Amino acid sequence: MADHHRLSSTPHHVPGQPTSQNRRRFGVVLAITLTFLIIEVIGGWLTGSLALLADAGHLLGDAGALTLAMVAMRVMERPATPTKTYGYHRAEILAALFNGLALWLIAGLIWHEAYRRLLQPPPVQSAGLMAVAAVGLAANLVSYLLLSPLGRQSLNTRAALLHLIGDILGSVGALLAGLLIWLTGWAPADPLVSIVIGGLIMVTSWGVVKESIDVLMEGTPKDVDLAEIMAALATVRGLDAVHDLHVWCLRSGVHALTVHGEIEEGSDDTAILAEMTRLLGERFNLHHTTIQFDRRTAPALVQINQINIKR
Repeated sequence: MADHHRLSSTPHHVPGQPTSQNRRRFGVVLAITLTFLIIEVIGGWLTGSLALLADAGHLLGDAGALTLAMVAMRVMERPATPTKTYGYHRAEILAALFNGLALWLIAGLIWHEAYRRLLQPPPVQSAGLMAVAAVGLAANLVSYLLLSPLGRQSLNTRAALLHLIGDILGSVGALLAGLLIWLTGWAPADPLVSIVIGGLIMVTSWGVVKESIDVLMEGTPKDVDLAEIMAALATVRGLDAVHDLHVWCLRSGVHALTVHGEIEEGSDDTAILAEMTRLLGERFNLHHTTIQFDRRTAPALVQINQINIKR
């Protein structure tokens, strides 16, 4: 009946590998983050501002996120082994997922403290709050500009950038809270702004958490259309049908594909394989492909038809 004829895997090249220059950028941003973390803790304690302390807590999470991202970038460069045949590409996905969940934890802590302060708003020194927040905003913008050119390279970098975006929002929120308190003397403005900051952190981190889980569950990448791939493969001359098509993500921008193709006895399987490989690589940017052919003989097909007719 069916004869499993060929199993072929194309050579695999992983684009966009992390570089020492990228790690240096992360190192500079980490140094800026740690420096301003100390400034915000002192400023929040002296002014009594929850917005500053909330942003400092977020900065602490950022320091951990940046450190984890740098470790993941290093681990990803380790070569494949007999027990890790795909290498360590998924280290960046694990780091991104952890960082996304850490953002949720930070948001929860901010909300908890904001609720407590809404019940009993403490006095806040608005001038000191605005001064520290302004310096923080400048530092966060510099950090964001340093990492933003790397933002599309990996999910890991995107997660780190989300932490920085949360910091920028936190600094802006602290500035607004300080301005409101300075103009009106209304102390609840500080915890209310912190609640909004927590909500924005949750919203912006949702995409990274969802995408990380999709990758770990080996779901079809969002930029891949299986129906379109099937339709394209159907145009390959000599290929009767395709089935068991699977596409999954090894790491950001690196996808793998497996597929079974049915060909007739006597078909030029080498030419069919070459055309399928070319089509998948050029049109869909799928270069890590495993293709298996099921060769069927004409008598076997006739026998199947006869059995179907008797039924």
